[in-house]
Amino acid sequence: MEPNDSRDAAADRSAELRTDSYDYHLPPELIAQEPAEPRDAARLMHVRRNTGTFRHATVRDLPELLRPGDLLVVNDSRVIPARVLARKPSGGRVELLFTEPAGDADWWALVRPARRVRPGLELLVDGGRMSLRIEAVEEGRARVRFPADADPLAFLERCGLPPLPPYIRRDYPLDRRLEKDRGRYQTVYARIPGSVAAPTAGLHFTAELLQRIRERGVDITSITLHVGPGTFRPVKAPDLRHHHMHPERYYIAQESAQRITRALRQGRRIVCVGTTVVRALESSVDEHGGIRAGEHRTDLFIHPPFRFRVAGALLTNFHLPRSTLLMLVCAFAGRDLILRCYRAAVAEKYRFYSYGDCMFIE
Repeated sequence: MEPNDSRDAAADRSAELRTDSYDYHLPPELIAQEPAEPRDAARLMHVRRNTGTFRHATVRDLPELLRPGDLLVVNDSRVIPARVLARKPSGGRVELLFTEPAGDADWWALVRPARRVRPGLELLVDGGRMSLRIEAVEEGRARVRFPADADPLAFLERCGLPPLPPYIRRDYPLDRRLEKDRGRYQTVYARIPGSVAAPTAGLHFTAELLQRIRERGVDITSITLHVGPGTFRPVKAPDLRHHHMHPERYYIAQESAQRITRALRQGRRIVCVGTTVVRALESSVDEHGGIRAGEHRTDLFIHPPFRFRVAGALLTNFHLPRSTLLMLVCAFAGRDLILRCYRAAVAEKYRFYSYGDCMFIE
């Protein structure tokens, strides 16, 4: 290697670790406020890593982009209606975003406005028919206690609102679109409740599209990763090595682990539907190249450089600047190629983020 080549390679490696290297300009009008109808009508950018090229297609074209023998892995976590509007006894409004259980009757929740919430505070919900008690407050979140005879998940299903990300604008709690969001901000195969944000790559699938994929000779299996509230947060540390991921719960059933392990050993391609599937699988690969079953938590931060051991192709939406999701995609396909694709998507007026269009990267 020539000295200049060595310096260029070192500069590239340094840039990969800088947070500001994952920025791009997005006109606000390209942030999707409504999903495509039907689901598989969304646009799809088909990206080839080996040639550094891309072309424009739609989600309906996905079966033709897959290969017979591929194993498609989806995340079957179900989004819970985690946003709850509460009142203080004084009448002040408090918004709770429940994130995960913290015991038999307690849940962790993000609270707004956090500065006005103290341990011991009773909050009225469900039109004043139920009260919730703040047990503890730490690092911007509160441990909230439900009444002993309450079922927290049943309460959220009855009284909660869809936990849409802040860039999808809704007039809470009366926006008529929220009832549609309750079903649309959910994959058609969602099964196990626990996410507070949708695994958005899966929002594009319909039952008919899944059937066409099976008819193509592609197997389908599922894992469960419950998406946490940190998934949309930008990285604030200037150096990626100083950022720590919020742990997320995931579960891989024994049958799914065996099917994925068998496909890997047979040399078949693992197609991950979304970054959540990538994180779960890359967190679970063992020293022999197999997948560990069971229930775990992962704080794996995937960014360049990263050696993927499981993911062979990826379906993913277009992500926020400086987000861990964008960094994962750049690790998979190369930062220069992905940012070039993003610039092209902006020029072609693709729709971005959770309700937006997607990429298929192979």
